[in-house]
Amino acid sequence: MQLRTKAIVLSSFKYGDTSLIVRAYTESDGLKAYLLKGILASRKGKLKTAYFQPLSQLDIVAIHKNKGTLEQIREARIDFPYSTMHTDITKNAITMFLAEMLTSCIREEQSDPALFSYLQTALQWLDTHDQIANFHLYFLLSLTRFLGCYPDLSDIDATYFDLLEGQFTDTPRGKKVISGDELNQFRKLLGTNFDVVHLIQMSKKQRQQLLQMIVEYFELHLHGFRKPRSLAVLNEVFN
Repeated sequence: MQLRTKAIVLSSFKYGDTSLIVRAYTESDGLKAYLLKGILASRKGKLKTAYFQPLSQLDIVAIHKNKGTLEQIREARIDFPYSTMHTDITKNAITMFLAEMLTSCIREEQSDPALFSYLQTALQWLDTHDQIANFHLYFLLSLTRFLGCYPDLSDIDATYFDLLEGQFTDTPRGKKVISGDELNQFRKLLGTNFDVVHLIQMSKKQRQQLLQMIVEYFELHLHGFRKPRSLAVLNEVFN
């Protein structure tokens, strides 16, 4: 079936000498994988390699057979031209990290308009704003709403946040907890929004430790999740 849909590129890798396999999150059908035959060899085709950078927002005409095989893209154009995402060093590091996170945690081949809208809006916000030090922390916590593992806020004033149980508590079951200063920052992140998240003051070390804990939270709650290799690069950039 041929259709037109918006899509956000999650990853792409070389296949053979001239082709690419692209994984994208589509508005119409959720996660899809496409084989772009000969794209690396042709300069005159309708598809350009530059369109398929991580987290690029596209408008595509695609063939979806929905049989679990690689699909086809007939046409593509940039839906939202990024100004800074792929050129600013810090934003590019965040982009690579978030693309790897999304590749690992989004598995559903079905439409989720709310999740697509969230990704679309959040990434456009990142591209058009400069105060972004805490962006990725809030982005990931908000993402858990759509993945079914958003923290339980019932006892938000408790002494610990139990990563395994996903809730605030005074009596954690294990050692995987957030406490102390990091817990205070964690609470603030849960109660903010993109426009004021930069006002949450934290040191580089606190930000790094909190990010490690959030990534561990994903590991504990999402089957098949793998810690992104780009995490080390992101930490280096923020240092």
